[in-house]
Order: sequence, then structure tokens, then C-alpha cells
Amino acid sequence: MQKVLVEAGSHPLLSRVGIVALVDKPWSTRWMPEHQILSRLSRYFHVVWVNPARDWRTAIAGPPWSLGGTTRPLSTPAFALYEPEIWLPQCWRYDWLAEWLVATRVRRARRLLARAGCDRFVINLWSPHFERTLATGGFDLSCYHITDEYTYADDDPPVPAGEARLLASVDHVFVVSPALLEKKGGFNAHTEFIPNGVDYEAYARETPEPDDIAAIPHPRIGYTGWIKKQLDWDLLRQLIPRHPEWSFVFVGAEKLVPEIAPMVKRLASLPNVHFLGSKSSDELARYPQHFDVCIMPYRQDGYTKYIFPVKLNEYLASGRPTVGTRIRSLESYADVVILATTLDEWETAIFRALSHDTGSALSREARCEVARRHDWELLTRRVAGSIAERLGLELPDP
Repeated sequence: MQKVLVEAGSHPLLSRVGIVALVDKPWSTRWMPEHQILSRLSRYFHVVWVNPARDWRTAIAGPPWSLGGTTRPLSTPAFALYEPEIWLPQCWRYDWLAEWLVATRVRRARRLLARAGCDRFVINLWSPHFERTLATGGFDLSCYHITDEYTYADDDPPVPAGEARLLASVDHVFVVSPALLEKKGGFNAHTEFIPNGVDYEAYARETPEPDDIAAIPHPRIGYTGWIKKQLDWDLLRQLIPRHPEWSFVFVGAEKLVPEIAPMVKRLASLPNVHFLGSKSSDELARYPQHFDVCIMPYRQDGYTKYIFPVKLNEYLASGRPTVGTRIRSLESYADVVILATTLDEWETAIFRALSHDTGSALSREARCEVARRHDWELLTRRVAGSIAERLGLELPDP
């Protein structure tokens, strides 16, 4: 089934250009950088988001996936969501079949763009797993958008051979963190650093306290995002009992693995710890402004050195004081984020964040100003400008 969201009469600024976006997750209500950028790119170009194909076993045994919904209206109607048909499943075993299936899915997505009036085509890859799609051809420009270190390794392995080939083969690479730029920027001369951003209005706008936080005592030390193993659970295990007068609030879905599940369970049993569960992107934006201190307690390892936390600018947009682990991407923000490594440093940093100076109007405005410069609207225009330039086009004003 193809679900086409491009409405008749819809005209993005460069309406003859279409983007086929291959993403390794289905469209959902939890917006990640790819949701933020691709929805906004549809103001400039027609965009087709291609949901991942189902595994062939799932395709045979189960009903079709239900399509997710957005947490807000799409930026423009020049956006198509294509879920591959049941007869175009994912296949890993036979190269010839896998290549045919990929090529067919891509052709069908491109056909949606042609029906919308496009005659210039861009393929936009959001995972190294899509390397084989470059062989399908028929595109005027190929882009690879790197938002993570996709090995997810705690150590620091070299760039996998497949990703190295992809980096060298595409026409343009976008990368979100300084460390990723250093590690992967040498494969392609057309590599551009564009960090993760924030829906500034959503996080800066004053909203009432959500019901599930209203009764939690101040001071609130808050975290929003995935509850995952990359957080420094050993640090939290020591810090939280030291300060029963602080309420530690964790808002987000859990990615619990055996190595951290017992720790999370023990912390959840403490009277000053509150796990509030999964929220949509719109709901999540309402919490940081009601924290007294926002925290990013990451481990320091071979994975976190490459991340650029989306929550960084979300916290800053709320205006609240922020403390984070001294990882590479946060070092450039030391003027607006208090950095800490050891347990004692974290304790001192939170005390400092709770002080009058960090809560002053001047400090608040400094944080908001940094976030404003990282609004997704501005960052997406940079992406759109690079795409237009590589196609030999001039990007009109929105």
C-alpha cells in the first residue's frame, strides 16, 4: 500500500526537485533529527519518506504495519510517506534478490515524486545499511546524513568497510558532531558539519506543569530522553542517595538491557526518584522548563564521544540551568552548560546550577540565544541550501 500525503496544488519552493529519504525507522510520534529535517525540507522540495521494508518472515506471517502519525501537522503538504508493499520485504540472504527488492522500492518511491511533477531527484540516506541503494541509479544527487556512531560500540572501532565505501561514493555528507566529522570527514571532500537542533518555539513557550510532575517537590533535577545504557548509572547510583532533598525526574521511554535493568529498578524504588515513562515529542517539550536543573549524565566511552545530544539545545531553549558530562560535543558549550566528570564534580555542578547566578535573567537569555541559533528551521535551510547548490540551483527565500 502507498499512502501519498502530497496534496494537489502543493508547490514547494523548488517544486521540480524530489527527495527519496531512506530511513531505518518507521514514521512515528517520537521525532528524531530525521523527522525534524525531512518534514522541513518539504518546504523547499518534494520529499518521500520511505518506511523500512518488513522482514520477509514478518511480511508473510503478520498483518501490514499500521502507519504512525505525527505529533504536529507536517510543515507543508509536499510530503509523501511510502510504506513498501507486502511483496517487497527486506531480504538479507540472497544478494541478487535483495538488490532487486531495494531497486524496486526506490523506483516506486521515485515514481511518487515524478507524479508530483519532479524531474530532478535526490536520494537521502540516513543509515549505512542503505549502501546498496546507490546502485539503483536514476538520481541527480546522493546524500548521506550521519546522526550517530552506528557501530554503537563502547570502544572506538574503525569505520566499517561498508560505511567507508558509502562515504566515498555519495555526493554529499552531513554529519552532526565534531568527533564524527574528524572520524568520517576524510572520506569525502563534500562533508559538512550540521549539528542537531531544537524546535525552539516548542521548548521556549511557557506551558502549565504536566500533571505527573506537579506534585514532585523542588528542587527537581531532570532528564528527558531515552532511559538507556549510555547514561552513567554508576554515577547516578552514588549521587542520588547523597541528596534526598533533590527530586530526580526521568522522562522518557526505556531501552533497558540486562546490564542496567536492576540498577534502574533499584533507583526507581527511592522516594526522591521519579520515572515518568514514555512521552510523545510534543509532550516531552513541556517538561524541561519545570526542572530546576536539566542534566545529561552520559558515560564517557568510545560511543558517547561521537554523539551530539538532541536534548542539549532543547534544555537550553527552556532557559533552565544545565549540567552535562564532559563529552566532546559539549565542550564547545561550556559557557552555557556546566560540565562535570567525577561524582564530586557533579555534586558541585548541581549546587552551582541551583544558585541565583545561573538562574538570573542574563544567564537564562544566554542559554536561549544559543538554542535560537540551533533552531531546526535554520539548520534545515542550511541542508536545503547545500542540496540546491550541488544541483546548480539557487535556493529561494521561504
